[in-house]
Amino acid sequence: MSQLRISLITVSFNSAKTIAQTIESVLAQDYPNIEYIIIDGASTDGTQDIVKQYAHNITIFKSEPDKGIYDAMNKGIQLATGDLIGMLNADDVYANEKVISLVAKCFENNAVDACYGDLIYFQDKEPNKVLRYWKSSDFKRGLFSKGWCPPHPTFFVRRKIYLQYGLFNTDYPMGNDVELMMRFLEKERIQSRYIPTVLVKMRAGGVSNKSMRNIFIQNKSILQAARALNVPFSLFQFIVGKVFSRCWQFIQKPHVGENYVK
Repeated sequence: MSQLRISLITVSFNSAKTIAQTIESVLAQDYPNIEYIIIDGASTDGTQDIVKQYAHNITIFKSEPDKGIYDAMNKGIQLATGDLIGMLNADDVYANEKVISLVAKCFENNAVDACYGDLIYFQDKEPNKVLRYWKSSDFKRGLFSKGWCPPHPTFFVRRKIYLQYGLFNTDYPMGNDVELMMRFLEKERIQSRYIPTVLVKMRAGGVSNKSMRNIFIQNKSILQAARALNVPFSLFQFIVGKVFSRCWQFIQKPHVGENYVK
């Protein structure tokens, strides 16, 4: 069997402070067949200059104005040629150099269209301290209505699934990644596999969690998306599930092992 080609997409906008670390984490992967695509939204803070320093290791670099992060991700997907596609934000890093090999093995050993794992949040001041631990689980129908969702940066999908079922829906102001995963898993019922280990380290302070207003907008968008997709939803279960899940992320801690950077 031929080796899977994996397209990794990073979208950026004025990410000069963090993008080098993101790129380095991709280049450190021990999996040999990687296509790396960076889509930049016409940054003005030096991001483009930093990316160009790695030009010989980046398959495609495109910088132009866009309509937001998910519009940029869609551009990356349309340029991708790999069998699998994964997204890594411009301020996130892979947990270690074996992550993509682990993902490839998951697809090779299982008849699945998507796989995902766990994620930890960290702060720049204490990069090795776990602020939050987002532990996922095996998908079962109906989980999205209970506030469940895989961490999107750990979500890898066969490219053919995007071609068959569509890209990110940019009609919503937030929660577009949740809409896509809900569409693929709940509505289209693609086969998925959970990898029970930390795959990605994410910097705390994302846009969707910066304020109560943004959290409200994101959750409202998810509920609207569920209705549009005809996914059964209980508002009460969703709210309770989200609150419990978020609180538990601050309490539980990951096991330190070969797939988690100490």
